[in-house]
Amino acid sequence: MKVGFIGLGAMGSAMASNLIKAGHEVTVWNRSPGPAEPFVSLGAKVVKTADRAAQGDVLFSMLANDQAVRQVFFDDGLFDGMDKGTVHVNHATISVALARELAEQHARRGLDYLAAPVFGRPDVAAAGKLNMLAAGKPALIDRLRPLLEAMASRIWPLGEEPERANVVKIAGNFMLGAAIESMAEASALARAHGVSAADFLEVMTNTLFAAPAYQGYAKLIGESRYTPAGFALPLGYKDIGLALAAADATRVPLPLAGLLRDSLLEALAGGKEDVDWSIMAEVAARRAHLDEREL
Repeated sequence: MKVGFIGLGAMGSAMASNLIKAGHEVTVWNRSPGPAEPFVSLGAKVVKTADRAAQGDVLFSMLANDQAVRQVFFDDGLFDGMDKGTVHVNHATISVALARELAEQHARRGLDYLAAPVFGRPDVAAAGKLNMLAAGKPALIDRLRPLLEAMASRIWPLGEEPERANVVKIAGNFMLGAAIESMAEASALARAHGVSAADFLEVMTNTLFAAPAYQGYAKLIGESRYTPAGFALPLGYKDIGLALAAADATRVPLPLAGLLRDSLLEALAGGKEDVDWSIMAEVAARRAHLDEREL
């Protein structure tokens, strides 16, 4: 099948590569040209404008945030360059408000639209083992399933309204952030009493919290290994902001989300950018002045 893919960050590059491996004819575009260059050797067609990537049967997009999506689709006119009948699959983690607006704009233009954000870090994406949330017409999900399954081990249908997939993604990332914050604070407590974070978290993630999310982030915290970032700190901050905005719109109190926002902001204020959001463990340790103690 002829498909386009725009947005070639760590996640998008891995997903587009898997579409190529599955035998599809892929055209790629990225706002900065560097990440697109390796795709030439993989057999993809690299184009200089986003609308050239939207000439196939399906356009996949994995852009960074609301601003990037608006810039490409609205300001730069990608909507105007898409033919009726084109299917757009949006993998980006975006606000619920923008998700609704995009659904309306696609419908107005006669374009099929599927919201399909994913759970999984870049290594999971590279292995084609993502969990993909999918909201849109059931028939559309069924038609695209072979393409989606080239990138994901499981597709989770969530109804026809596209924003349903986006709110599940936002709520899920909020839960991940809460897990990291709890491990960060608990590790600081253990360290203050002479127990290393690695030892403490090894016990926890093999007993009470033996789950992939806890185990993966516990390893990063225990080893103080925050680069390369599997999920960059600014993206984590952005997603917690999306959770707070979605909560505000429906009057749902999220006290923990406010705490998370402040922890992430504190890390950002310290000049941290290209690090994993599990860097919150350093924030918790700094608040307890652990480096100044004789432990």
